[in-house]
Amino acid sequence: MTTAFLTHPDALNHVNPEGHAECAARLEAVYAATAGLDLLRVEAPLAGNTPILRAHPQSYIDNLEAQAPAVGIVALDPDTSLSAGSMNAARRGVGGVLKAVELVLDGEAGNAFVAMRPPGHHAEREKSMGFCLFGNVAIAALHALEARGLSRVAIVDFDVHHGNGTQDILWTEPRIRYFSSHGMPLYPGTGALDERGAHGQIVNIPLPPGSTGALYREKLENIILPALDDFRPELLLISAGFDAHEGDPLANLNWQDEDFTFATRRLCEVAQKHCAGRVVSALEGGYNLSTLGGLVRAHIEVLQEFSA
Repeated sequence: MTTAFLTHPDALNHVNPEGHAECAARLEAVYAATAGLDLLRVEAPLAGNTPILRAHPQSYIDNLEAQAPAVGIVALDPDTSLSAGSMNAARRGVGGVLKAVELVLDGEAGNAFVAMRPPGHHAEREKSMGFCLFGNVAIAALHALEARGLSRVAIVDFDVHHGNGTQDILWTEPRIRYFSSHGMPLYPGTGALDERGAHGQIVNIPLPPGSTGALYREKLENIILPALDDFRPELLLISAGFDAHEGDPLANLNWQDEDFTFATRRLCEVAQKHCAGRVVSALEGGYNLSTLGGLVRAHIEVLQEFSA
C-alpha cells in the first residue's frame, strides 16, 4: 500500500482579505514541496450535507450558504471570511478527509494526508471562527463511527492553537478521544486542563509561551501515547497544524522541524500497534510560507515509511 494525498484546486479559490495569514500561497507551498513524492494522488470530492449534519445543524449550513457572496469577500468575524469559492473549498475540505478515511479503511491506502483549506478545527457546532467553516476532522471521526461502524476513534491535534471547534462538536461523544496540545495563553483562549468533555474523553495539554519541542515530546510520551494505548483506537486522525514551529508568525512556541517528525513517527507507531497503521492526517495551521512546505513534506515522508 501507499500514502494517499488528497487535495483539489478548489481549495485555492477560498479567498481571504489581502495580507491574511491563511492564504492560497500556503497550499501552493505544500504542492511545490510534495510534487516529487510518490503518492496516491486523489481529488477531494464535494461533501454533501449528510456527513456535515453529524457535526453542524442545517441552520448553520444554510446560514453560511446564504452569506456566501457571488463576488468579493464577506467577513464573518475579524478572522474568518467567505468568498465566492469558499463553500466549494470547505465542502471539498470535508470531502477530502471523508474520502481519506474510506481509502484507509478499505485498504486502498495505508495512510493519508489531506492538503485542503480552509482549515477546520476552530469551527464549532454553530459558529465559524479562526479561519474555519466546517469541523473537517470531527466530521470524519463521526463518519467513521456512524457510516463505517467503528467503535473507537482517536484524534491528536498538534496545531499550536486549541481545537475549540473539535472539542465543542465532540463534547458529548464517548467513542472519540480527543487530544489537543496548544500554546496558552493564545487564541482562542480555550483548552484548559479542566475542559474534559462530558465523559472525560477530552485531553487538553496547554504549553507555556516559549516552550520547545522537548516539553511536547515529554507530554506525548507520558500523557498522549499511554492514553492511546489504553483507548486502543481503530482509527487515528491527526489535526496537523505546523504553527508551533519557531518561525511561525501566529504563535510563540519554539518547536524545530524534527519535533514534528518525531510526533508523526510515534503516532504512526501507536497506530500500527492498535489499528493496522490506519492514520489520516489533515492540514490545519502553519503560516510561515518559507517553512510550511518542508514541514508537510517531512510529515508525509514519515507516513510513507509506515505505509510501505
